[in-house]
Amino acid sequence: MAWEWDVLRKLYLAFLKRRAPVVHARKIGVQMGVDCRLIGVSFGSEPWLIKLGNHVSISNAQFITHDGGVWVLRPRHPKIDYVAPIVVGDNVFIGSGTIILPGVTIGDNVVVGAGSVVASDVTSDSIVAGVPARRIRSIEEYESKVIPKCDLTKDAPREELRQLHRKKFPWLWPDKASEK
Repeated sequence: MAWEWDVLRKLYLAFLKRRAPVVHARKIGVQMGVDCRLIGVSFGSEPWLIKLGNHVSISNAQFITHDGGVWVLRPRHPKIDYVAPIVVGDNVFIGSGTIILPGVTIGDNVVVGAGSVVASDVTSDSIVAGVPARRIRSIEEYESKVIPKCDLTKDAPREELRQLHRKKFPWLWPDKASEK
């Protein structure tokens, strides 16, 4: 009978991970603030060592709270293990494919570029990217660079977006350029 409850619990958690990822993360022990968005995030084997602030968005990233490399030391130190918490501040975006390693603290107002490996702490108000992740600019520098390129289309209807994009990027539809 106990195995049935275990199977049901695993099925329930798998359902939550897909349909309600924030609820799933909290159920497995991740501490997090409000207004978080999680898409395809892996919290590893010690999710209770992860703390996320408010307004954090994460896509397809991995949080690794342990150093598996100590495996090679176990013949001489059979009980050795290295785990460390990961802390993410408020107003943070973590791009797709990012890996965050044990013991890292990410400050407030940070963007982590897609595919980065974050192996050391990230100061607040920074943009970091790369392997290993390094600071590439401040939030202010990023804002002044990206704002002129932006459109005010958040939550616009899909068809309106299609039409805007056809006008803005006509070379993508050369056969349709003469229609407009």
